[in-house]
Amino acid sequence: MTDPCCPEFARLSRRGLFSGAVALAGATTVIGSAVVRASAAPTPARAVLVVLSLRGAADGLSLVVPHADPNYYAARPGIAIPQGQLLATDGYFGLHPKLAPLLPLWDQGKLAAVHATGLPVANRSHFAAMEEIEDSDPTSNVRAGWLNRLVGLDGNDSPLQAFNLAGGVPPASLYGTQPTISAPDVDSMRIPGVDQWDEGRRMRSLHRLWDSNTSPMGKAMRSTFRAVADFEPVRNKPDQPHNGASYPDHDLGRALREVARIVRGNVGVEVVTVDQGDWDHHTDLGTLQWGSMIRNADALGKSIAAFFKDLGTLGDNVTLVTISEFGRRVKENANYGLDHGWGNVMFLAGAGVKGKKYYADWPGLENAGDADLAVTTDYRSVLSEVVESRFNVTASNVFTDSRFHRETVGVMSGFGPA
Repeated sequence: MTDPCCPEFARLSRRGLFSGAVALAGATTVIGSAVVRASAAPTPARAVLVVLSLRGAADGLSLVVPHADPNYYAARPGIAIPQGQLLATDGYFGLHPKLAPLLPLWDQGKLAAVHATGLPVANRSHFAAMEEIEDSDPTSNVRAGWLNRLVGLDGNDSPLQAFNLAGGVPPASLYGTQPTISAPDVDSMRIPGVDQWDEGRRMRSLHRLWDSNTSPMGKAMRSTFRAVADFEPVRNKPDQPHNGASYPDHDLGRALREVARIVRGNVGVEVVTVDQGDWDHHTDLGTLQWGSMIRNADALGKSIAAFFKDLGTLGDNVTLVTISEFGRRVKENANYGLDHGWGNVMFLAGAGVKGKKYYADWPGLENAGDADLAVTTDYRSVLSEVVESRFNVTASNVFTDSRFHRETVGVMSGFGPA
């Protein structure tokens, strides 16, 4: 059987970058990407931003189909989605049928899509493109990600502000001087070995060892103790979904169910990163009857829909954004799949989103061997509107690349036409 993904992405996956398989210091759940300062008491979140990475380079032309562009159907005779089966169509675009669970959000004006987005210059390496997107400042030699810069702007040094819900190696977007959290789930957010049989002995020993230690490790350990204690209200809340929500039994469904628990706990977590992979569809992307796209799109739609249903009115303070390192070629290959491309689509859902609309400066498609969907909107322009509208910060302090030319997208409240 042909391996459905390229060797580079397979190596990344096996290293545990996406599976959360990597642990630090015997399953310790707190990972500071630099020197960790002592944390302050948690304060309620100003806003919550969930960044969902579609790892492996999702095909945006399958998720949001440009049905009015004739080159789409000419380039994909075996895998194109018939116009009559698309959802939420306008004069040019429509949603993949497996995204049907998202239609209530769409109809409520809480879901939007921005097409032809991505890096300003094509980069077809999974690893390099992920790094570039998550760092968001290729002109700098400082190892710092855009989410780390975002949570570092308010002077709050609590590591609870930014949470990687996968465990293992956090994404590059969280690297930097601001301390962050990484854990595979809510219940793992604890000191290993501290349980009802321990009777406090382990914590007393750890405090004796680290409370007076002035090294960076000592500071990190004290920050860990505080963060775990401050997170306790989340762990103590019932883990059953609310409002009749039912998550799919899938990695993404399980992750967003944990995010909902974190939001309900309201201990100051403002940024959460989660992953969905594998979107590296070199082979067997398939049709509406079979293939990997219908499975991935089904899990994506059901998981996001369950998440916002679970949150109920708490979702009025939560914005979810999807991002992928690059898109796929316009033309299908000989294996019912698509090779590495360039432009892609971003979904935005929840608070502040001016939804029920497709946003695109559409470049048109070419039906040629190596043609790409061109990028007409820098992905940072989309994220700039998100961080400014939701966190009341200046986006240039987050996206610090001096060469970044920001476009007005208008997808968030306060931007573009009313």
